[in-house]
Amino acid sequence: MRYRQLDQIIELIPGKRIVATRQLHKDEDYLRDHFPLFPVMPGVMMLEALFQASMWLIHATDNFEHSMLTLDEVRNVKFADFMQPGQVLTVTVEWDKSDEHSVKVKATGMRDDVVAVNGRLVIGKKNLGDGTDPQMLAADEFARSTMRQEIQKLLDARSKLNTQPS
Repeated sequence: MRYRQLDQIIELIPGKRIVATRQLHKDEDYLRDHFPLFPVMPGVMMLEALFQASMWLIHATDNFEHSMLTLDEVRNVKFADFMQPGQVLTVTVEWDKSDEHSVKVKATGMRDDVVAVNGRLVIGKKNLGDGTDPQMLAADEFARSTMRQEIQKLLDARSKLNTQPS
């Protein structure tokens, strides 16, 4: 994943919730422009962190059944606080409802004990292949394989953190 907005998955209960974290580092390229004298994580990147956590919850719940998950709607999003370098955004996503084409979740990003962002997301579930085009079926399988590797990296990051000496 090119623009990963999560560093690790702390908790994952398929069909229920996920908790993941993202530490903001001062050397991230976009902080030079956003904003030079008061660097903060752009709201769209906080929203992307909520989406990515939602995506992992859905993939873990349906065993990567859908190769493409899309952010279809954002409802009642509130950006309540800034994220500055050195701070950690803790993202919690709770499963709300689902049907065969989408999942609705409640998502919150916290900085310490302060809400930084929250909202309700509607995530679309799709496959590229319709069952007849071999190239699209292969693309679906490639996407699933890649996503399985990515979620494992996030889960492994938790293990590495828990085994480091204090």
